[in-house]
Amino acid sequence: MSVDSIKSCENQTLRGPYKSRDLFGVQLEVTSLLLDAELSKLSTLQFELNSTTHNSEHEEQQVELIFAISRIQSQVEQLEREYKTHALGALKNAPLRGSGKSNRSQPAIGLKYLPKLRPSIFGTVASSPSTDSSYHTNHQRKTLPQTPITGNGSHVNSESQHFNNPLHRLSSISSASSTSSSSSTDDKAHEQLMIEGDEPDHPTTPPTIYQSNDWDNALVYQDTNLVSGTLDALIQHLVPTQSYYPDRAYVFAFLLSSRLYIRPHELLGRVFRLAVATTQHSSKIHTAKEIKIISHVVQLLGEWAELFPYDFRDERMMAHVRTITQKCIAVNPSTRQEVSQLLTCLLSRLTALERYENFLQRINTEAALSEPLGAPSILIICPNPTMLAQQLTHIELDRLSHIGPEEFVQAFAKENSQVETNLKYKDLKKTRNLESYVQWFNRLSYYVATEICKMPKKKSRVRVIEYWIEAARECFNIGNFNSLMAVIAGLNMSPVSRLKKTWHKVSSAQLSILEHQMDPSSNFTSYRSTLKAAVWRSAGASDERQRIVIPFFSLLVKDLYFLNEACASKLPSGHINVDKFWQLAKQVTEVIAWQQITCPFPKTQPLINSLQTAPIFNETALCLSSYECEAADNPQEKERLKYLRNEGINKKLITNLSSTTGTKEDFKK
Repeated sequence: MSVDSIKSCENQTLRGPYKSRDLFGVQLEVTSLLLDAELSKLSTLQFELNSTTHNSEHEEQQVELIFAISRIQSQVEQLEREYKTHALGALKNAPLRGSGKSNRSQPAIGLKYLPKLRPSIFGTVASSPSTDSSYHTNHQRKTLPQTPITGNGSHVNSESQHFNNPLHRLSSISSASSTSSSSSTDDKAHEQLMIEGDEPDHPTTPPTIYQSNDWDNALVYQDTNLVSGTLDALIQHLVPTQSYYPDRAYVFAFLLSSRLYIRPHELLGRVFRLAVATTQHSSKIHTAKEIKIISHVVQLLGEWAELFPYDFRDERMMAHVRTITQKCIAVNPSTRQEVSQLLTCLLSRLTALERYENFLQRINTEAALSEPLGAPSILIICPNPTMLAQQLTHIELDRLSHIGPEEFVQAFAKENSQVETNLKYKDLKKTRNLESYVQWFNRLSYYVATEICKMPKKKSRVRVIEYWIEAARECFNIGNFNSLMAVIAGLNMSPVSRLKKTWHKVSSAQLSILEHQMDPSSNFTSYRSTLKAAVWRSAGASDERQRIVIPFFSLLVKDLYFLNEACASKLPSGHINVDKFWQLAKQVTEVIAWQQITCPFPKTQPLINSLQTAPIFNETALCLSSYECEAADNPQEKERLKYLRNEGINKKLITNLSSTTGTKEDFKK
């Protein structure tokens, strides 16, 4: 992807194939992005299956691939149904031309027709529910699918405290349905009515204005989109029943952000208890209703394990899994195979994660044992900068693919003492893969600077600088913006940028163009435009090489951080701001889609290992090496050099003293 092609893509972005997502709001966009990710997975699995078709030695692998393809195809069909349903619902509620309502798009964060709470760079954060009738005209309260209501909109049980407990509420549904067949019919009708996306039988009936006690158990919708609710109500909305299963987009958004309020193992336990609360434990003959509920529970557990497999590294989660799977198989023995395949896939994901973490630990150890001056130059390791850019892309995609979606939110939850006080669980929640990816960026920047500053001759330094500029240009053409930014950062480090005599000989026209694309001014406006163009190109590409998008990761994490900080987690009413859930889910699903991309370039493993284990200078050694390349030529640099030398002498004395002390103690022993 050349610079010219990027500009061409920018001009065509407005008529890109996926621009229609923005018409219906962020919830529909999350569904669309999840659908894109599933289609990418499906394409990858089908390619793997085709590559093993003519090899009888991989029969077991073929069976696993066929099962995975079948499962993902069903998920794709489900997401397509959800997308069509929500799109039609949004079109029904969209203002007609000439109706007097504005057609302009709404802020990324916030709710239409709500008074502003506080402005931010991301839009407007929603305020608390108002007593004004205009609020209730546009924000309809929907009771939970599992909660029966009467014709006037009130709960069946007048004791609101009893219904505050979801478990009691489900038990009341069971007893009420057994007393009267007519009331059961009405309940089922209302249950179907309240499933998300469905319209009431009489859409012309004006919405009822509910009192405060109703508000406590409400899920608030606007234009068919869920925008707020209490934690209990949102958990209840996740619970499947015989005739209700939550949308996959809601499952993803809620499981992603709910960890800000409740620990995953507690959430899994509550969902399971609510789901099986109406099953007849004393009966040996299980009804069709119970079997259907159990089938939905297994489906939800499978989606959780697929979307957030790292949650199951917690032994408390696995204890719940054992209980759930045993109960499901006891009620519906036909789920045994599905449960077995679910656990096999989960074990495979966790094993791959463990191997990856062991690999990172090993290469970090190897990198610490070598000296930069004794290592071969990058010009010897890989004379071709195009090949280097391709191998960097392999590394980037591999590291990006191992980051769990929940790590983006756990980065915020780690500091929340209300969520978890158990030290053991805090260790499990460390965002190891996310942090290691950020460390890789820093390592690559220092590697670029080390390769330049360790060259004693000016001519060699010029060659190395021009080599890295060419490699950065190739990264840009590929769509590997993280490596591109790391190389530019390395070239702009103070020990490198101060080498004026060296830079005077460098042809830096290409570098100026690349620096303009990654210019941090105006919140990286140029880079964001380029990234949009790359995403547009990826969406319509048939060539795997055109589908690669690797974002500047540190900026992505920064955007998520400010999104979390700028938007209120709870509204003044006490309701959870679900619109924030959707915004976080939108950002993370974009990353998930990029994680599914397979690197199409030939893989050179020795070069990949060298890039990840090559020794690098620390900051002090890098500065001293730079002053050896070109002497300090002003008072500030001379003072800096004097300070660094004194610091190095002091460290050496401390090291010698420590080793001497250790020898004496050993002698005494």
